[in-house]
Amino acid sequence: MSELETKGVSRRDFLKVATMAAGAVGLPAWAGEKMAEKAASSAKPPVIWLHFQECTGCSESLLRTSAPDVAQLILGLISLDYHETLMVPSGYQAEKSLEESMEKNAGKYVLVVEGAIPTKEDGIYCRVGGKTAMETLKKVAAKAGAIVSIGSCASWGGIPSADPNPTGAVGVNKLVTDKPVVNIPGCPANPYNLLGTVLQFATFGTLPALDDLGRPKFAYARTIHEDCPRRPHFDAGRFAQKYGDEGHKAGYCLYKLGCKGPATHANCSLNHFVEVPGAWPIGIGHPCFGCTEQKLGFRMPLHDTVDVERPTAPGTYPAIRPDHSVVTPASVGVAGLIVGGLVGAGYMASKKLSNDTEKQGKE
Repeated sequence: MSELETKGVSRRDFLKVATMAAGAVGLPAWAGEKMAEKAASSAKPPVIWLHFQECTGCSESLLRTSAPDVAQLILGLISLDYHETLMVPSGYQAEKSLEESMEKNAGKYVLVVEGAIPTKEDGIYCRVGGKTAMETLKKVAAKAGAIVSIGSCASWGGIPSADPNPTGAVGVNKLVTDKPVVNIPGCPANPYNLLGTVLQFATFGTLPALDDLGRPKFAYARTIHEDCPRRPHFDAGRFAQKYGDEGHKAGYCLYKLGCKGPATHANCSLNHFVEVPGAWPIGIGHPCFGCTEQKLGFRMPLHDTVDVERPTAPGTYPAIRPDHSVVTPASVGVAGLIVGGLVGAGYMASKKLSNDTEKQGKE
């Protein structure tokens, strides 16, 4: 902690970012304290970060996170042994750092991949250190303890794989098939989804529960439409018809402008970027692009509408009415049930994780 304190980062701030990371993966606050405790020790999780076909946007969003500044905390929470954008060495020295980390931490390091992998046989695309992206990926993945694809490009191909896909770009899980790969799609992906996943693995030796596409359920189980702040307008039939009209200015639903939120699984509507309220596409008045979905992002025209995956209105809030000035006993009761349910769920999750940790310790 002394290293962080010299940079103006207090223990309280350090605990805060670890707790936020724990919350991102659905773990209780005490799990965040345990993450911070382990990260503050000498046993920081080693991370090797590879870049392939991408724009570095996922790395950039990580560096612009502030709660506190992850750019200062990144060396306090993890041991970032190799990252071509952030590391000081280059050339042979950089390659030496990669080889040394792989040998020293074989079976323990977390491999984070940013960018799609070109598969064309001529190997002229994306060569780093004289090696093709496929060669480097397979070599580093073979000794990794966990593999995380950060961003849509690494998860399923993203922009590089858009038609006609001249480089044969694919996601990591198309080439690494002998061990689980956690996909955290997004353009860019939310950095706390990544940080929470890495710290969970480092602290408890487990990965988050994944859906059938390898995405953490804590972030991708629900559609953006379900938790969108404009959802009440959708249920009430209030839609913006074009950019800048009265409905658009009033915050009406953007579905008719081509919003892909009803078919896009992500937590953007709940976990905004760089902790700035409203810092996400719909928050600034633009339709969701569907970047976390391989069948939508960079595949479907921007202004085409999609089928609504879960069309029924949620039961956690009433339909829009002109007058919201009265708080009824019924609404208070519903709020009480929701809060009680969340508290109960948090207690059960904490109890289960505690039991699992105890069992692992005995084994």
